[in-house]
Amino acid sequence: MTSLRKDWDTYFMDIAFMVSTRSRCPRRHVGTVLVQGKKLLGTAYNGAPMGVHDCSEAGCMIVEEFVASDTGMIKKERCIRTIHAEQNLLLFTDRVDREGSVVYVTDQPCWTCANMLANSGIVEIVYHRPYQKDFDKVNELMQQRGILFRRIGNYVPPSDTEVQDGS
Repeated sequence: MTSLRKDWDTYFMDIAFMVSTRSRCPRRHVGTVLVQGKKLLGTAYNGAPMGVHDCSEAGCMIVEEFVASDTGMIKKERCIRTIHAEQNLLLFTDRVDREGSVVYVTDQPCWTCANMLANSGIVEIVYHRPYQKDFDKVNELMQQRGILFRRIGNYVPPSDTEVQDGS
């Protein structure tokens, strides 16, 4: 009996989603992996700094901001307790390992993370869930830097990696 073998994108994105299950953020679990060639060099997820109470223990630190849009002012809320997965990946991997590498991340990077990744030595970012708020400017940044930036559209994450309410 022959089993189907997953392609590399699916394999590494599955790992990113499994890594995301380590997150204790009740709003969103994000995972990322660093790959050079076909070798996994590092993983990270979003969460509070080491040794500090996380959102599940101390609650989210929500900051409200108002952003102008075509229809007027929109109220946005974001948690500032959590370090993003991409930021943790950059903190816990070496620059020499990032040179020429690919980052797989469950969610499209926000503007801040995209800026950091653009300066990290990587050559490609592969993500699954889009983040429309920053898509245009992140996409333009990646084009300017010559970093391949692509979404895996038909990908289905492993079923045991879904964020459950109250987790």
